[in-house]
Amino acid sequence: MTAFRCAAASLEREDDLAGTASTVRSFLLVEHQGSWGADALRDARLPDGLGDHLARSGRATGVRILLVRRPGRRAERGRVRVFAARAAGADSWLETAWLDVVDDVRDLDVRALGAGRSMGLDPHSDPLIAVCTHGRHDACCAERGRPVALALAESRHGDAVWECSHIGGDRFAGNLLVLPRGLYYGRVEPSTAVEVADAVVDGRLALDRLRGRSDLAMPVQAAEIEVRRRLGLAGLDDVRPTAARTQGELTSVSLEAGGRTVEVRVRRVLEPAQRLTCGALRDSPVPRWEVEGLDS
Repeated sequence: MTAFRCAAASLEREDDLAGTASTVRSFLLVEHQGSWGADALRDARLPDGLGDHLARSGRATGVRILLVRRPGRRAERGRVRVFAARAAGADSWLETAWLDVVDDVRDLDVRALGAGRSMGLDPHSDPLIAVCTHGRHDACCAERGRPVALALAESRHGDAVWECSHIGGDRFAGNLLVLPRGLYYGRVEPSTAVEVADAVVDGRLALDRLRGRSDLAMPVQAAEIEVRRRLGLAGLDDVRPTAARTQGELTSVSLEAGGRTVEVRVRRVLEPAQRLTCGALRDSPVPRWEVEGLDS
């Protein structure tokens, strides 16, 4: 019997990508070359107590802490790279540092990062592309993510690419996260990965693979993507959500788009329950977003 794969099932159901990015504004990426286990911070072979320390710090501050490694697990011998990112639209920023040993991450001010302030690291001007390859968390992430990471590593974007631990949305593997903007892409394949990365460098969005911006609520993500598609606006800052109000299953969203104000309504709809991840023990409703009220 063929093993169940959530990404294949999601593709067959035609689950919509739009409005599915995890809602996160602050990220801390810590290089770790070893096995990550099912729960990266808990199960990776980090120094005693460090994984629990990072997990507690992330929960307390709202910072998403990811483990990263270079594709093929190549590393700078004897040093550990860390990145801190704040997703905030045009005001997003990214910074980095080299640590002598991974345990030095304890000295970083995670609380400042969670509040949107610099951790005092070195500014990093180029985008970072993180591909989820966390196979111990979900098989699809390894099977579909690793070929994407390797394809990007062999391209002109190789210096920007890292493998990363679980970022959410296993059924949309291969999943790709662009920092500092917090752009989530899904169903990326080796054949389309360079196209997505080219758009990143050029300041554009690859709309057909875009799941959303992590600094926006999910219905606002869906609204922005639909407005962009209908108006043909792919520039990073061509569309700017300005207000959102939710009542029940309906969210009203205002956006500045291409020099005009656009008002749309986004309705949350739950499809019949399905098995959403490879390791799911029970079925869950499949959410999607219906965008109404925009004249193309």
